[in-house]
Amino acid sequence: MRVIAGKARRLQLKTLPGLDTRPTTDRIKETLFNILQPDLPGCRFLDLFSGSGGIGIEALSRGAEYAVFVEKNPKACMCIRENLAFTKLAEDGKLLNMDVLQALRTLENKGIFHVIFMDPPYGKELERQVLEYLRESSVLDGDTLIIIEADLNTDFSYAESLGYQICRSKEYKTNKHVFLKKTS
Repeated sequence: MRVIAGKARRLQLKTLPGLDTRPTTDRIKETLFNILQPDLPGCRFLDLFSGSGGIGIEALSRGAEYAVFVEKNPKACMCIRENLAFTKLAEDGKLLNMDVLQALRTLENKGIFHVIFMDPPYGKELERQVLEYLRESSVLDGDTLIIIEADLNTDFSYAESLGYQICRSKEYKTNKHVFLKKTS
């Protein structure tokens, strides 16, 4: 896995061996960031369920002002730290080694994120739990773009009832990105 564009372009990132994380492939990451590029310069980026940190690091490389990485797995956190140091982006990022909901509570009243990306483990409905929490959270506003990487079969029909509008959905061979904004 590598950084595709920006300040850290072409640098190889470490990933965890095994199946504990699912690094986003370069092709999918490139498609995602082509969509996100207008939103990145100067933005505050929140990377939930960060894994090796590849998505948040790509955002920083492409002009995000600041990124917060949230990851519970200590080995993955070590990987994120190493990747941030290797890409020389560590000063623009903050790593929270904790559960995502705990991290969101920690981030309350500390500023709004312009982009929130999450890639939770599949089949556990963690994306729904996060969206339920974010409904009343101060970490986002109506302009914040939320992107969820999910299995193709993940159902988001509940999103509107939680106060979100699905702005876009991009399907790939095995997964998809769903783009949402708060409506209320």
